[in-house]
Amino acid sequence: MNRPTLLLCCALGLFGCAAAMADNAPAQVITAAGAYHPLPQAAYQPDRNATYKVVFSLTKAGDKPDHISPSLERVARTVNLYASAGVPLDHLKFVAVASGDATGIVLDDAHYRAQFGTANPNLVVISQLRKAGVDVAVCGQAMAEHHYPNDWASKDVTLSLSALTTITVLEQQGYALMPL
Repeated sequence: MNRPTLLLCCALGLFGCAAAMADNAPAQVITAAGAYHPLPQAAYQPDRNATYKVVFSLTKAGDKPDHISPSLERVARTVNLYASAGVPLDHLKFVAVASGDATGIVLDDAHYRAQFGTANPNLVVISQLRKAGVDVAVCGQAMAEHHYPNDWASKDVTLSLSALTTITVLEQQGYALMPL
């Protein structure tokens, strides 16, 4: 095989590998929750070059304390969907703030066990979200209203003044509100 033909074959091979890799969705970023169904041909795919700013208002704890909060599950799914569409994690400016009935999902394991009689299933998800760049916060007012001292919150959780101020401050900064 002559040199130009060999170079062309190598280039086509590399192009084929790159195309095959582009068709395969990246591995799920948040593995403890957030399962999704890849739909690469569906409409309204995220722009891989855009930055997305979302504040999630987590207000539901879920029916069973030994299950991951459905609100937290949706945050994980959102991260996984954007990542599967090729959006880099540093283009996701996500904040999830727990309040109301969801306040307890952020408790460290010892205090969650004391309150609910089981290990906190949300902690692995919160840790993975934090590693992916998501700021998981809790409403300081809700912590006080539930009689939870602030130091009962997981070390992976940010204590905010309130969900009300967190959401409005972030909306003023261009974040979209996603109530869950």
